[in-house]
Amino acid sequence: MKKLLFFLFITLSSTLFAQKPALVKIQTNAQCGDCKDRIETALHQAKGVVYAELNMETKVVEVKYKVSKTDVATLQKVLNLAGYDADDQKADPTAQKALPLCCQPGGH
Repeated sequence: MKKLLFFLFITLSSTLFAQKPALVKIQTNAQCGDCKDRIETALHQAKGVVYAELNMETKVVEVKYKVSKTDVATLQKVLNLAGYDADDQKADPTAQKALPLCCQPGGH
């Protein structure tokens, strides 16, 4: 009986204190489907990211993440290091030059 109560306590505690993911929308300078794939892949590989999807019409990427694992500045840095602007944070110049020409500013 003690084991059952302990199990229930642990299960309910983890459920009650489970952290709900935060949501952030980040403006990018994506230009094509390759950009979309590259951005979503980079974010999905980042620690703490639960979900990332780029809307190509608005060029805004929506990211759900665990606040205990990462923050907005880190997510922006991931995008910068992938070669893309993230809100007011400019892309890393070396990473941006490494992108295919169609993905570089003015490429389309």
